[in-house]
Amino acid sequence: MIDVQNLNFTYPGRLEPTIHGMSFNIQKGEVFGFLGPSGAGKSTTQKILIGILKGYQGSVKVMDKEIKDIGPNYYERIGVAFEFPNFYSKFSVLENLKFFGSLYAGRTENPKTLLEQVGLDQATNMKVSQLSKGMKMRLNFCRALLNNPDILFLDEPTSGLDPVNAQRMKELILEKRKEGKTVLITTHNMQAAEELCDRVAFIVDGQIKLIDSPRELKLRKGKQRIVVEYRNEGELMSAAFPQQGIGENHTFLNLIKEYSIETIHSQEASLEQIFIEVTGRRLI
Repeated sequence: MIDVQNLNFTYPGRLEPTIHGMSFNIQKGEVFGFLGPSGAGKSTTQKILIGILKGYQGSVKVMDKEIKDIGPNYYERIGVAFEFPNFYSKFSVLENLKFFGSLYAGRTENPKTLLEQVGLDQATNMKVSQLSKGMKMRLNFCRALLNNPDILFLDEPTSGLDPVNAQRMKELILEKRKEGKTVLITTHNMQAAEELCDRVAFIVDGQIKLIDSPRELKLRKGKQRIVVEYRNEGELMSAAFPQQGIGENHTFLNLIKEYSIETIHSQEASLEQIFIEVTGRRLI
């Protein structure tokens, strides 16, 4: 669905390029995550893919068409949700969605159904000026889904959401993947990336340092051992064992038979730890 080769981009008036020789591809039905600190180039890359920023060098193809050559029909097939959504503040929630829906030439989704999916069905007639940031983020997601797009571009989709609504949003994104939609997420939220993304790209200073699935990264970079926490005469103790051959490790087997076990954990690395190791930078 998306194929980028040797992408370079420099903002007008700047000497240093923001994007340096970036190459990646995203398959149909994949949730792909751009991870990196503020200013890394995530949003710039996304804006190029959306067609907002022109004047790039290299090849950027979306649905087999070079972005430089796209026409208005392109926007019938994509949905975009920026981190800081803009709506008509004096219009109601429903009026906003009806207006944005009217801009599409093709069939659009029922706004009330979308609002129900994100838990805003009780806010239908509220003015946007009355909404919290989290409510605006959910409304923003509805707007991105209005035209039933083939590709979703989501910028920090769980930003400003409480845990319940963040989980609701994640479930909706995964549901879209099941429907065969392609989703590109830009974020610095490692937990969201781990739960949502089939693959992630680590971006620092306009370059991709690594691309892989969160699971493979955690297994490859983690310590191959098992840590057991247990109670011995009321005192909390811990012991570590090599992961290989754990089923035949007599010390391990005797421990779990004789003591009250509280936790057993493999020692895979967190995605944030891997990011720091690979890039030498923190997500700030």
